[in-house]
Amino acid sequence: MRNDELAAAQAYVRLLEATRAALSDPDDAPLYIPLLAAPIEEADGALRRAGLSGNESRFFGLVRSLHPGMSGSGR
Repeated sequence: MRNDELAAAQAYVRLLEATRAALSDPDDAPLYIPLLAAPIEEADGALRRAGLSGNESRFFGLVRSLHPGMSGSGR
C-alpha cells in the first residue's frame, strides 16, 4: 500500500470513528455533527490525493487490509 493510500484509509477510519461518536447519543447529535466537517474534508482530500475518488472497490479493499473487521457495506 502506498503512503497516500494508507493516509486515505486512515482518514476514512478516523471519519468513521468520529461519526459514530457524534451520533452515539441522538439527543446530542445536533451539537456534534458540525465537528465532522474537518474529518470529512481530511478524508475527501486524502482520497483525491491517492486517486481513489470514485474507486470505492479499491478503497474499501485498502480499509479492510488495515481493519479486517470493517467493510464498505456498513456491516
